[in-house]
Amino acid sequence: MFIFGLSSLIYLILDLYISYSPLFIGGLAWLIQLWFLVFVYRKLSVYKIKELEEGRPVPPLSVVICAKNEEENLKQNLEFILNQDYPDFEVVLVNDCSSDDSEWVLKELKERYSHLNVVTLKEDARFKHGKKFAVTIGIKAAKNKLMVFTDADCKPQSDQWLSYMASSFQPGIEIVLGYSPYTKLSGFLNKFIRFETFHTALSYLSHALKCNAYMGVGRNMAYSEELFFKGKGFASHMHIPSGDDDLFVNQNATKTNTAINIHADAQVWSYPKKEYAAYSLQKTRHHGASKAYKGKHKWMLSLQVSSALVFYISLIVYGFLYPQYWMYLVAAYVLRLIIQILIYKPAMKKLQVLDLLPLLPLLDIFFYFYTSFNGFFSLFKRNVRWK
Repeated sequence: MFIFGLSSLIYLILDLYISYSPLFIGGLAWLIQLWFLVFVYRKLSVYKIKELEEGRPVPPLSVVICAKNEEENLKQNLEFILNQDYPDFEVVLVNDCSSDDSEWVLKELKERYSHLNVVTLKEDARFKHGKKFAVTIGIKAAKNKLMVFTDADCKPQSDQWLSYMASSFQPGIEIVLGYSPYTKLSGFLNKFIRFETFHTALSYLSHALKCNAYMGVGRNMAYSEELFFKGKGFASHMHIPSGDDDLFVNQNATKTNTAINIHADAQVWSYPKKEYAAYSLQKTRHHGASKAYKGKHKWMLSLQVSSALVFYISLIVYGFLYPQYWMYLVAAYVLRLIIQILIYKPAMKKLQVLDLLPLLPLLDIFFYFYTSFNGFFSLFKRNVRWK
């Protein structure tokens, strides 16, 4: 009797699974999404931003910037970095084979700012290098042990940027992850780029708070010279055009050596792409680097994106296959959206994109489908250069 009853139970479970397996798959995707929202992204939502401590010793810093044909950006942004209210810092500007008038812009600035150190790289017909080589040269030229990285098209929100980034170098901390929002412009592309940047930051900052840092963004991050050389720089991924920022963090971050700083005065602003083609190329470079992430991080990110994709597709498919369950489908979507809003709103406020909250339902769907398709097609693109 026991064997007969057990076999009947197994048959019933299999019959239910075969009949309603799509519902199980969609429900599992929904649960995975809720897990990421509640147990990962909530970390940044409840994170308390710290103010500067008065009287705390400030270490010497080297700001490293690599610029290739950035004449206009150097004119507009470099002085905001050179004029930081910080007692001891230098700016190492690597002029990477520029063919515009960057050299003359830097020469004029050098005459007025003694703490500007310009390193000029010349084009070599036999040796073509990428950004990682330029960054390495900048690091070697830096005289200080702690380095802050940004780009020529970035402008600090305040003259306290370096003070806040330096404040995160507590004992044992070797990497500081910052945040760089994009300027608000008109049009849907701008809204999507800012949302994608927010969502990326929400993910890497939240995971860092969970002691599982997997990437950073080179527009605003810092690390020690010792860590760079201890990890042999970019040697393990020098063949990949991008990844001077995220792959470095992925390779060198540990559970205890990484901190974040997202104070508004620690953020640096940048202008986003204005054309879909240019933005798509930028994201292709980023996807090229993510292929070299640690296995656990690739699995983690794939699970997050794929579960969202399956969730949205399931809502559509189930609507046709099981119209009698429409109330449950609507309830599942609404509950996820409410939790999203509750968690995203504080995080959006911290990362200065709160204006995007009313568009969350549209941007979220677009984000996951675009990310999936762009990531798929990037697998077939080769020879994507920095500039």
